[in-house]
Amino acid sequence: MELLQSTDFWIGLIKIVWINIILSGDNAVVIAMAARSLPPAQQKKAVLFGSGAAVVLRIVLTVVAAKLLALPYLQIIGGALLLWIGLQLLSEEDDGDGESKEYGSMFAAVRTILLADLVMSLDNVIAVAAAAQGSMVLLVLGLAISIPLVIFGSTLMIKLMERFPIIIMLGAALIGWVGGETIVSDVSLHEALVANPWLHYAGAIAGAVLVVALGRFLQRRARAAAH
Repeated sequence: MELLQSTDFWIGLIKIVWINIILSGDNAVVIAMAARSLPPAQQKKAVLFGSGAAVVLRIVLTVVAAKLLALPYLQIIGGALLLWIGLQLLSEEDDGDGESKEYGSMFAAVRTILLADLVMSLDNVIAVAAAAQGSMVLLVLGLAISIPLVIFGSTLMIKLMERFPIIIMLGAALIGWVGGETIVSDVSLHEALVANPWLHYAGAIAGAVLVVALGRFLQRRARAAAH
């Protein structure tokens, strides 16, 4: 009860919720892209399970994120994984609508959400941990409040993707952008990045272009093979 009467507690909570609102945009896009090909009932489950598991994952990551980010080449591997996920999600855009495909991909959608969130959350959780200032209650509460924010964002993105297919390509480009950013942010490239700050944006742009260009190429090839 004393905790709830503390001004520092409420300020810290507001900070964490605000950080999560800012950082949840790309996660909502990944969740929406992974769940969009599922039937409506399974879309809701994938969004719910994926969002909940992703927040739990962030809590666990908060304990080890700083140490993990200090490991060389880890972010290069993680960034490459994100590029692959973005490519997979974009190349699935024109897949068939058969029931075996729709109803067989629930587990795959949740797995994709968790893999992407694992990579994207590594540096994000450091900001959340800093706002929590060592309070595990504040950390867990703040992240729990962020679950409905991510769910709402993902649900909205799925509806927008159904209405405006161009958003799927933009979503894949965003995942590619984050993937490229993650690669160039690796500790092994720190000196090169300090000497050449433009590499940060060059890597991000290269990641976005790679995912969209290669994804569109694979789509065209798949269509040609189908005819």
